[in-house]
Amino acid sequence: MTEIKLELLKYDDREQFIKDNQEAFNYGAMEEFGMRDNHFEEDGQIISRDTIEKSIERGEAYRIMLDDKPVGGVVINVEEDKGELDLLFVSPGVHSKGIGYAAWCEVEKLHSEVTVWVTVTPYFEQRNIHFYVNRCGFHIVEFYNSHYPDPNEPYKDIPMDEQFPDGMFRFEKRMDKS
Repeated sequence: MTEIKLELLKYDDREQFIKDNQEAFNYGAMEEFGMRDNHFEEDGQIISRDTIEKSIERGEAYRIMLDDKPVGGVVINVEEDKGELDLLFVSPGVHSKGIGYAAWCEVEKLHSEVTVWVTVTPYFEQRNIHFYVNRCGFHIVEFYNSHYPDPNEPYKDIPMDEQFPDGMFRFEKRMDKS
């Protein structure tokens, strides 16, 4: 496994964190859709600055560090024994090196009190779906779409069914505490 560490996001690095996050999310969409993609929250961005800023403000934001260099980021929310993975991204230049999985393992260690983790990802992010299910041990528990909307979306500016009309998968990972 790749040795990485999580560093609490510093205010001075917030701008670069946002840019790096947008680059990583755009990379996945461009691989899937090319320039014909219509899932942008704001001009040219799959995930808007506002969405990322709200995520950072609501949760705990960390830089994923490899050899003291930032290679991604993660934002989580933890309340008692429930955890939400809000954002996890790895810079496209270092994909497929075990960095995302190593970062996720660090998150689990950081919050060993969590018994259930949840997250969502767009239907088209096959790489993410593979990562959450096959690498991290999550299970798909719901599929949000225009006929079955996510009841937890009111904090976002753009409703999910407008941004991702074809849907989002919701994942859960129940931690074995035995």
